[in-house]
Amino acid sequence: MTIRVLTAFALLAPALSLRSANTNAWQSRSVDYARIMSRVKWTPVTEGMPKRGGYFVPGRQYTGVPYSSVKHVGRYIGFDIFLKTFLAAVENPKSVLYTENLLGKVPNAECYYGKVCSSYTSYALQCGIWYVSKQHGPRFRDGVTLLPQSAEAAKPGDVIYTPPKTKNGGSHVELVTEVVRNDDGKVTHVRIEESRPQTTGNTLRGAKSFEAHIRARNRELYRITDIDAWRGGNKAESFLFPNYEDDSATPKINRVLLLDRGDWVPYHKKETVKFNVMDRDNQGAHTLVVRRGKEVVEKIALSGERIIERTFSTCGDYTAYCAMKDGSKSQPCEFAICDLGFRLPDKPVARAKTWEIKLHSENMNAIILYFKSLSSGYDEHNVFVTQANRIAGKVTVPASVTEKADKMQVWLIGENRYGRLKQRLDVVIAD
Repeated sequence: MTIRVLTAFALLAPALSLRSANTNAWQSRSVDYARIMSRVKWTPVTEGMPKRGGYFVPGRQYTGVPYSSVKHVGRYIGFDIFLKTFLAAVENPKSVLYTENLLGKVPNAECYYGKVCSSYTSYALQCGIWYVSKQHGPRFRDGVTLLPQSAEAAKPGDVIYTPPKTKNGGSHVELVTEVVRNDDGKVTHVRIEESRPQTTGNTLRGAKSFEAHIRARNRELYRITDIDAWRGGNKAESFLFPNYEDDSATPKINRVLLLDRGDWVPYHKKETVKFNVMDRDNQGAHTLVVRRGKEVVEKIALSGERIIERTFSTCGDYTAYCAMKDGSKSQPCEFAICDLGFRLPDKPVARAKTWEIKLHSENMNAIILYFKSLSSGYDEHNVFVTQANRIAGKVTVPASVTEKADKMQVWLIGENRYGRLKQRLDVVIAD
């Protein structure tokens, strides 16, 4: 088993305030956070893990998390799940990484867990939810400016935006993570890191190559000058995820028992949970024990390696472990059963008018309503759910959300200490 998460960035030290007098604090942290995802090493244990144009090769070591635009179907590493949840799923040959393929179900997606360019940079830049690539820049955000398009102007934490080739084409965003200067102080190299097929990329370019890269495709080099203004209400520290401390630690992966979604992960209420009893070290697992809190839910006799499927109708935080023949207990798997849902108005929503969404959750807090136009990739809005909204069971949607679109995806995102879940419905906008 090869799992390595670099921790050389002192991520476990007390976090500096983003309002610190040290103006370089958040930029330095953005580089550290980007490298959690770009430097992790992992090795598939079996066939079937999809990537663009094929499959990851069992037994081959990869660096950086997979590229996959999972949307509301799969889960984004770092936002929806811990990095260790992905790493646990890698070690389970019966996990969703090997049994699910999002190709054809979600545009620009293959692997069930992954990242894309915007979720990679937004994670590094300490956001609570991703901004799409175009929305990183000054046309959409405050606290960010266009720089001279040169290697000498670049600093770690700067953003490179690539516009789409065509009207309906995809755009891209990259992060500057290192600037190398010679003894005279002149820039010689610039390192760029990004999420791209097949895994996160890491490219050290000479100064001339960097400037040629900027000129190609009319790219733009940006600097975020005020991180709080740029993020607005979208601050990672306002939520349980991203969880940089957990993501930067080296996890101990269970060798006896793993879940179909890895470990340390939430499930929807009544969703099937698949326990894979692997007993890799042949210690002799004889009973699977499932607990909700301190209460034993079920004990299941075992005979060799097997898959056990269960659904749970009671929400709560669960553990599962194997009792071994020598009287010991295996490392437990941890998961949550949660309920999350919302209801849209029965009639089409009036354009540019406020309207109401009713929501509910159990063992999870509803945190964000995310709106995405079905006709424009850049018409996106976040409405952050307050505690008052959760108590009232409803959210008033601002009129600005429906100014342009005729039909929108509406996602309700909830989180608890194990990760996030999403539910999606579509809403029609009427003039």
